[in-house]
Amino acid sequence: MSQNTKIPFVDLVTPHQELQEELVNVFKSALATAGFVGGPMVDGFEREFATYCGAKHCVGVNSGTDALRFALTAAGVNPGDVVLTVPHTFIATAEAISQAGARPDFVDIDAHTYTMDPEMLRQYLQTQCAFDPATGRFVHRTLGKPVTAVVPVHLYGQMADMDAILELAGRYNLAVIEDACQAHGAEYFSKKENRWRKAGSMGHAAAFSFYPGKNLGACGEGGAVITDDETIARKAKMLRDHGQSRKYYHDIEGYNGRLDSIQAGFLRVKLKHLPDWNESRREHARKYNELFAAAATSAITPFEAPWSKAVYHLYILQVENREAVQADLAKENIDTGIHYPVPLHLQKAYSSLGYKQGAFPVCEKVAEHILSLPMFPGLSEADQERVVHAVVQSAQCAGPQSVLRA
Repeated sequence: MSQNTKIPFVDLVTPHQELQEELVNVFKSALATAGFVGGPMVDGFEREFATYCGAKHCVGVNSGTDALRFALTAAGVNPGDVVLTVPHTFIATAEAISQAGARPDFVDIDAHTYTMDPEMLRQYLQTQCAFDPATGRFVHRTLGKPVTAVVPVHLYGQMADMDAILELAGRYNLAVIEDACQAHGAEYFSKKENRWRKAGSMGHAAAFSFYPGKNLGACGEGGAVITDDETIARKAKMLRDHGQSRKYYHDIEGYNGRLDSIQAGFLRVKLKHLPDWNESRREHARKYNELFAAAATSAITPFEAPWSKAVYHLYILQVENREAVQADLAKENIDTGIHYPVPLHLQKAYSSLGYKQGAFPVCEKVAEHILSLPMFPGLSEADQERVVHAVVQSAQCAGPQSVLRA
């Protein structure tokens, strides 16, 4: 293969070509039955994905954003509440909180995992919250609003430290809603339970996205709420369907947030392949790590904690002079991404929260250096070698690791 052949950031063509016959059969079945909304395809996917995640209930919805919004509302988050999450994530995490009527607030991330730092969460809860005996809730000292939930984000396919987060949430009476939109099939070893748990199975509820580029992606939009709580599942089902408890009986005001039957059928086909696809991603991550270690470059490769089995939705590198490295790779016909260049607390959309530069130093430092390399199941070893060679050869990649990681 020519060294000038493009290496895409993600390949969405090949897996769909390989599964074309099965995917087309899903569409033919929908045409034959006119089952376009709800019905057996959705029910079947919900049942199978709940089993895959190790949860009792799955509620299919039309996006990961709605999944998180519905999960928050169904778990009891009310307008005016404060919900904690991280500033290093896609804006949909905070949007879902805002759209549930709550106020997003942030705690910094761990410098190694890029997920919520439990110590920063502890400090926030101890210094910013006070117990209100009248309500039995913890209230933000400055805002005077109840702090009712925490949303840890399993970012890039890496699990947040759930034991520590759940322990703090229990102490402060917080609902835990996992943002697992990038973590389909990721696992966490719970020392408390002495067993591995799947992403989405540990909190009160969890949100998944099936955007096409995800490890389990639809051929369009899609999402799901996962929970063991029957009450949360029942309310999420009403929220996705205009608040209906049964047809034309609206117990609450809801939304049009249903998962299309055809997309559910596509997801059922793909779910059978997800374990193999995830293992391929893990193998590619190991190969990248080996190649970068052998090159003795200053670039920082992903850290996988001993309690985590990551599924590498993205393979994130930290480099000095990120934009120059990205430009050098583009010259070599190698596609890359940046996830995410501007932390949420510094986005114009959230300027009303009043945060300034320096509020979350770990997140801000990471945001200056992250670069996402090509990562998908069909990535070849030869292409990985070419990617790593291009990074190493970039003149802008020099500098001690301590500058990046500190």
